[in-house]
Amino acid sequence: MQIDTNTIVSVTEANQNFSKVTRIAEKEGQAVIFKNNKPKYVLLDVESNPLFDMTDDEKIDVAAARILKKFKPAFLELAK
Repeated sequence: MQIDTNTIVSVTEANQNFSKVTRIAEKEGQAVIFKNNKPKYVLLDVESNPLFDMTDDEKIDVAAARILKKFKPAFLELAK
């Protein structure tokens, strides 16, 4: 497994600032948490990671949620 240095966080930093770890995972697809200078844990963004197989219905649900989130103001305007 190749690790992008932009995704590395120490276990101490992850413990103190977990929201930073989640932001990295959202941006990069994963965050690698090091313990004793070795990779120990990986936090994955499930929506963007191909390691998780989804059924077609699940894929549609994810796509629909993304579209609704992105275009919510337009949908609200159309609903008037």
